[in-house]
Amino acid sequence: MNLQRTGTFIQNARKRLKLSQRQLGEKLAVTSQAVSKWERGLGCPDVETLKNLAVLFRCSIAELLNGELSPAESRCFVQPEDAGFLAEPCEDDSAADVDVLIDDSSAQFISPFLFGDNLEHTRACVNGGLSAEILKNRKFVGKPGRYGCANGWYPVGEKCFFSFGEPYTRHGDGYRMHRVMERNSQYITNYTAGVTGFGQKDLYVRGGIPYECAIAVRASVETVLTVSLLGSDRTVYDSGTASAKTGEYEEITLTLTPLRDDNEARLEITFDTVGTVMIGAVSLMPADHFRGMRRDVIERMKEIGIRLLRWPGGNFAGEYHWKDGLLPRNMRAPFQSYLGLETAPHTLGFDFHEINTDDFIALCREIGAEPFITLNPAWNTPEDSADWAEYCNGDTSTPYGKLRAKRGHPEPYNVQFWSLGNEAGYGHMEGANTPEAYANAVREHAGRILEVSPGLTLCSSGPYPNADWVEKSAKKLADVANVVSLHHYTGFPAYIDPEKREEEYTAFVRKADTENLSCMRELAGQLGGSGIRISYDEWNAWYAWYRVGSVSEGIFSAAFMNMLFRNADRYGVTMACHFESVNEGAIMVHPDRAELAPAGVARSLMSEHAGGIVCALRQDVTVTKKDSVLTCTLLNRSYRKEKRFDLRDCGEILSSALYRSEDVVPGSVFEKTELPVIVTDGNAEIVLPPHSIAQIKMAAE
Repeated sequence: MNLQRTGTFIQNARKRLKLSQRQLGEKLAVTSQAVSKWERGLGCPDVETLKNLAVLFRCSIAELLNGELSPAESRCFVQPEDAGFLAEPCEDDSAADVDVLIDDSSAQFISPFLFGDNLEHTRACVNGGLSAEILKNRKFVGKPGRYGCANGWYPVGEKCFFSFGEPYTRHGDGYRMHRVMERNSQYITNYTAGVTGFGQKDLYVRGGIPYECAIAVRASVETVLTVSLLGSDRTVYDSGTASAKTGEYEEITLTLTPLRDDNEARLEITFDTVGTVMIGAVSLMPADHFRGMRRDVIERMKEIGIRLLRWPGGNFAGEYHWKDGLLPRNMRAPFQSYLGLETAPHTLGFDFHEINTDDFIALCREIGAEPFITLNPAWNTPEDSADWAEYCNGDTSTPYGKLRAKRGHPEPYNVQFWSLGNEAGYGHMEGANTPEAYANAVREHAGRILEVSPGLTLCSSGPYPNADWVEKSAKKLADVANVVSLHHYTGFPAYIDPEKREEEYTAFVRKADTENLSCMRELAGQLGGSGIRISYDEWNAWYAWYRVGSVSEGIFSAAFMNMLFRNADRYGVTMACHFESVNEGAIMVHPDRAELAPAGVARSLMSEHAGGIVCALRQDVTVTKKDSVLTCTLLNRSYRKEKRFDLRDCGEILSSALYRSEDVVPGSVFEKTELPVIVTDGNAEIVLPPHSIAQIKMAAE
């Protein structure tokens, strides 16, 4: 982002509205001095003010950040004469000495929207990750097990009968997808007065921490249920009773507190009345959850510094129906994965809809991220999409704005970023899969959304980079969607042959400056002078979700972010989102804790530069200034060689840290140690060991 260009844009837009700097400041609740600084390229509005400016100027945030309207008044990001070259050549010797001059006179600004992430209901990101629920298959999806008991549960009792029956869960208005086995309930029939019921084992619980248990239940005759939390040795930690009544399903709630930490605890629900008990859903989670989410995982998301969060997918967006989220949490029907286990291999091919729109917005506000919502144009109508935008952004005079207020959220959410589907043109996504059909289909969605909420930043989808899709889809939609989505995953080394480890590692980490940059450059060249920007909203190492993290991915992530800082403005990349942090490369979630993997450590370090003014920026070197502090992040991606950096004209060293490792294979981690910095006459000398990252904080003069 160029502060001077954005400042000129703000100044021109203000003058078109015939506003003084003081009047504009009053509308935004800032001082006229702040407006003056923006217009002179000496600062940038914060994220909330950028949103308000976009609404006031009737433009998108992407246009604000790039300092020009699109498509008519746009510029070409890639000139023909440089289309075949990198913005900055990739050094052949990654261990060569580097001489760095620190200069804070730059007008370049590191946009916060480059520090995005995905929150897709995929694999173990939500279920087994962010979700605080500790039960498996808590809504009884799929086919039952051998004895009629739902998968993940075991039967209790001898003369009893288990079967699936009339469901408690349901879908919201307008559900149109063709799925099966999403909605079941567990029926348990007791033929004698003996104890019967069902349970689940191998649960992790924390001693002394209260757990909330909720059960949706009804019965053929009024029945007293006993709900017990047991230890691995069947010691009763806590128990309670509740009455299951005839008629409609009702939710009963209890609080259970285990006596000690136990990773093999059990929950059992039993009764001794002759008759049938029907259970529609069961919930069990620690009482200190945040809207059904784990607080320790949220803290790690904060640590990474996520500024933009894309939800609910990704692929899962094509399986999602937003109006289901208007139902009570335990009543929401699970969603079946479209291609069997594509998005939910660890949960029987189903997602249990633990997070709705209100939860997502609350999470974004908790971690300091802007929401980025992906629509489902394959199964939702344009009216459904417009209703979603109205629910998020409408005031209380609109039907869905009024509904949002009735649900406890009177102020509009002001969601500015919307994606028109995901990965259109690929076989794994339903809906229109040719550029012409896709453009025709989503234009209606875009038009209806902009009617209810003007000035949004809309992102179109496709198999980019792809010249045919650019001409027949992206450019055709440029008047309503001035951003296009780019996804690329970098192949991870096999690391089978120790003799090839250095070769494989070196090739992998260099791809941030070759393969990934090539994708950006190719798409920017295809877009030409259309004024369409790029949202690089999925990037990662391939199959990060099926292995433990590694220092290789940490070094790659740092190199990728550095490459992005150097090239985003040149190639029109206005947003970027890693895919994805929770249990897919950056945050490893265990039953008892959540911790940063090496990729998470690297992203946490690079996030220190969000919103900073560039003072030095080259391959493996990022120096920015914020609040009179210089932050310098240095990278040595070499496999075996040390690398020396000379920082010239640096200020007083405030802090320094080194993140190093003895290895790079899966399971390797960074060790944080003190970094020796030799300062002589205002110049600093720093030597980094192989595959390491350093961060130095200095006083800005």
